[in-house]
Amino acid sequence: MSLKEAIVAEAHRLGFDLAGVTTPDPPPHLETFRSWLEAGRHGEMGYLATGRSLERRADPRRILPECRSILVLGMRYHPPQPDGPPGSPLQGRVAAYAAGRDYHVVIPARLERLVAFIERETGTPLVYRAYTDAGPLLERDLAQRAGLGWIGKNTCLIHPGTGSYFFLAELLLGIDLEPDQPFLEDRCGSCTRCLEACPTGCILPDRTLDAARCISYLTIELKGPIPPELRPQVGAWVFGCDVCQQVCPWNERFARAENLPEALPEFAARPGMPANNLVEELSLSQEDFSRKFRGSPVKRAKRRGFLRNVAVALGNAGDPAAVPALASTLQNDPEALVRAHAAWALGQIGGQAALEVLEQAANTEADLDVQVEIYAALDRPVPDTR
Repeated sequence: MSLKEAIVAEAHRLGFDLAGVTTPDPPPHLETFRSWLEAGRHGEMGYLATGRSLERRADPRRILPECRSILVLGMRYHPPQPDGPPGSPLQGRVAAYAAGRDYHVVIPARLERLVAFIERETGTPLVYRAYTDAGPLLERDLAQRAGLGWIGKNTCLIHPGTGSYFFLAELLLGIDLEPDQPFLEDRCGSCTRCLEACPTGCILPDRTLDAARCISYLTIELKGPIPPELRPQVGAWVFGCDVCQQVCPWNERFARAENLPEALPEFAARPGMPANNLVEELSLSQEDFSRKFRGSPVKRAKRRGFLRNVAVALGNAGDPAAVPALASTLQNDPEALVRAHAAWALGQIGGQAALEVLEQAANTEADLDVQVEIYAALDRPVPDTR
């Protein structure tokens, strides 16, 4: 068994479903990425466009000058669970990758074990860098060049036998390994299901997306208010979105979960995931939020972002049963961002009870941004107090 074969075998033993090797040459879609940034499609993710970040993405050797090979790995996670039973409109939805333990915790430990294996095999300390979704790399480009799949119209990397429900990770290595053949086929064909199904129309014809319209961006990366015109399209999603993957034939028919090895148990859905009762979620204190989502990707949204999302989902559900909880939030939550979205949700639900809460808040709310949301929900202009 060659060194590369031994490394791939050990990667599989450690739970990585896919493994391939590529060179540290500049990624093939670098100019596409630059054009995407210049068009402002990255929303408020300014860290993507910094000079140092661009330099390193353009050439992996800027990260590790000694790099001679890049091992690209894929690790499956559990596909989305079925929606709740009919008659449960107050249930939220969480992207499948975030239902279990944070992959930023699970994967790096396994990468380090793989590095230790390589060092034992070579008998020498290894110069390397390990990343999983946190380094300045164009991961999907490297994965395609390492033979792990093609970049689909929904911008996800798709493997013909595994689908797209998997995480990517990379080891930049200071040793020579024979590179794999790139995956050059486009197996999306004429299919446009993902473009048609996207609730906000964020998937663009050139296999990029307008991140500022993507539900995953809106519910995770965006730190301020969700644009009012996009809130109805968010639906019940309170963290991330799976729609473009759920409708993809490579997940739906060709790479069905029942035909694949089980994903790691760490990625199985935790209790209460997805958010089974949005009314209860709305009452989470900072301490409650930190305790419930310890070790979960959901912590990335922080309490204020998560409860903002919960309020929007409740407004979209349109159930008057949520009015008391939204009223309490509008009157008492310490975060103006959360109060503002609670006001919007009350306006969406409507009815006498919601109207009375909004009228009362209009007379007591001191934050201008929240006032704007209250008066918009009442369909009245904000009074000029000058």
